[in-house]
Amino acid sequence: MSRKKLVMKFGGTSVANLERIRRVAEKVKIEHENGYDIAVVVSAMSGVTNQLVGYVDQLHPLYDPAEYDAVVSTGELVTAGLTALALQNLGCDARSFSAAQIPIITSDYHSKARIKDIPSDTLEASFKEGKITVIAGFQGISEATGRITTLGRGGSDTSAVAIAAAIGAERCDIYTDVDGVYTTDPRIASDARKIPNISYEEMLEYASLGAKVLQTRSVELAMAHNVPVQVLSSLTDHVGSDHPGTLVCREEEIMEQQLVTGIAYAKDETKISVINVADTPGIASDVFVPLADAGVNVDMIVQNVSANGRTTHMTFTVSGREKALAIQALEGHKDKIQFERIDTDDNVTKVSAIGVGMRSHAGIAAKMFRTLAERGINIHVIATSEIKVSVLISAEYTELAVRALHSAFGLAAEK
Repeated sequence: MSRKKLVMKFGGTSVANLERIRRVAEKVKIEHENGYDIAVVVSAMSGVTNQLVGYVDQLHPLYDPAEYDAVVSTGELVTAGLTALALQNLGCDARSFSAAQIPIITSDYHSKARIKDIPSDTLEASFKEGKITVIAGFQGISEATGRITTLGRGGSDTSAVAIAAAIGAERCDIYTDVDGVYTTDPRIASDARKIPNISYEEMLEYASLGAKVLQTRSVELAMAHNVPVQVLSSLTDHVGSDHPGTLVCREEEIMEQQLVTGIAYAKDETKISVINVADTPGIASDVFVPLADAGVNVDMIVQNVSANGRTTHMTFTVSGREKALAIQALEGHKDKIQFERIDTDDNVTKVSAIGVGMRSHAGIAAKMFRTLAERGINIHVIATSEIKVSVLISAEYTELAVRALHSAFGLAAEK
């Protein structure tokens, strides 16, 4: 009879030093003794990737992306080897693997590669030998060139979920420095409570709207392959089998659904207004196609009503790191768009109410707007989807807005 399979992923803070790596090994040993075949996925030790990126920038600011990946992927290899040694020291039969040895096959897009396939043969053979496999996260190998690739920041989450899907794991446990997903940031609302279960759709909104618990692509992958993902802390004595964290799963598996599950916020936003563009059919295409071609991800959009029947203002948001790229793309097409000027505002925050319960209940947006109005908070831009309402507000009101909405939707922990 084959054993159940489990993926355990440990982030940078969980493997920050040798003592924490020993602690990781102890958790893995417990789960192995619980009857699981285990694939451990590790990040680089905290701060190491930033150091490696710094080395690349100092040597060659206009670096070769393939060599960049060759350098920054080494941090995970060190952690994988150290974790395997720590497990061996506890009497476990463990072995480390690079992504190329599995192999984790990816596209050829360096620093932002996407996983295309993970053959399970190597892992299955290792399990049959009774070995605990320790795999370097964040990296892969290009199908086209055979070169090392990396998956982007937070890519070890994606590595872990993809491996869980490939081997048919019962669960993918993501160990981090928080003990689960909360109704909002506990640093802002002290009465925030941990959510025991959250749907893939809600977690995807959380991840894309500012919550940095899981990488967005890892949630997309988990949803596509129906991989249950548990977020839990590596700094407590619990292991995943105790189910102490937040389980990300299908909506149907959650017994009770609140109208609003949580409040998320994102500070790294820039509002861009294209002033006095021609109010003619096709102008939206003229503005947003160049942005798409430049790889700029546009989020909230509003077009003002034309005051004179000839010109209007087009306002939208992008992440702060894409501000310069967006302006460059627009300026490069000024002859076609024919705008007067571009105004920008970095002093904004996007605040969002998220919940699958919104699908069947009206009035969430109205309650949100009323709550903000009662506290004198002006809304710049609004965006909605089936399970979220987002507003853009001045950054100075971030904490007030988050606390007010958290309270208004009854999300506080019971005292």
